[in-house]
Amino acid sequence: MTHPLQTPVWAEFRRKWGNEVVETPFGFLTLHRLPFTSHKIGMFIKGPEPSKEMLDWLKAEGKKLNVIFIKLEPNQPSSDPGSELKLLESSGSVRGKTLFTPTTFWIDLTKSEEELLASFHPKTRYNIRHAQKKGVEVLEDNSDKAFERYLSLMKETVIRDKFFAHNEKYHRLMWEILHKSLILNHKSPIAHLLVAEYNHEIITAWILFECEGFLYYPYGASTHKYKNVMANNLMMWEAIRFGKRLGCHTFDLWGREPGKGFTRFKEGYNPLVIEFLGTWDLVINKKIYRAYRIAEKIRWITLRLQAELGLTKYRF
Repeated sequence: MTHPLQTPVWAEFRRKWGNEVVETPFGFLTLHRLPFTSHKIGMFIKGPEPSKEMLDWLKAEGKKLNVIFIKLEPNQPSSDPGSELKLLESSGSVRGKTLFTPTTFWIDLTKSEEELLASFHPKTRYNIRHAQKKGVEVLEDNSDKAFERYLSLMKETVIRDKFFAHNEKYHRLMWEILHKSLILNHKSPIAHLLVAEYNHEIITAWILFECEGFLYYPYGASTHKYKNVMANNLMMWEAIRFGKRLGCHTFDLWGREPGKGFTRFKEGYNPLVIEFLGTWDLVINKKIYRAYRIAEKIRWITLRLQAELGLTKYRF
């Protein structure tokens, strides 16, 4: 299964964003230059299950490109964890800092709407009905006006929940490439915008990706202005129905962080927990890699301390 982040259109987006992109026999590798150095970091995210051939190829190519290490986060669920871990370790890979969570949630879209609703937590079903009774409406709206509202909601969400997100320029370029450019070329877009309206106002907006029978939920934003109408619960249900209409067989909820509030929200829809191989750094330059990891650790300690002290400026 090809993840959206391993499609040619995503590679085009990354090139226009400024990354060097290498098309390998196994997928797309993005290169990120370390500031003030000639060294680079490779990102091979959501690629296929690793094989000795793939790891040997990446290592050899990485040496040619002056790459310190290549971060691997295979998309395929682990089929034989023991042998796969041995393969990664024998190749010189070590556990790395995660970009995507090692587990995610999948919802089976081949089930009927009745089966799906019956499987949800009672409180989730109640909240869906509550939003419907309040008059919340969910629809696909890919207009410029709706996208501008999505951006404003994203800014509000980032400030309210105090997390780092891609900036406005990133989202605009992503939407331009993954939706508008494909429409102009008479191709099915990967990106879709779903909105929830209440009192003639968009109060929740989600960008969904569609790729090879999978629907994905990478970006979402909302206002707290009408939080009591439970628009997010109806939005998730309508996103499930949207995926079924598109003919998708699986809805990937783009990550799982046990204990977090939004993870508990997702759990209300009775998804299946899927475990991947996790994050691995295929080390190519051991000496510089060790220095990089020390600097990385210091950087994240500093960022967390700033957040705890309220010194971080959350920007979108």
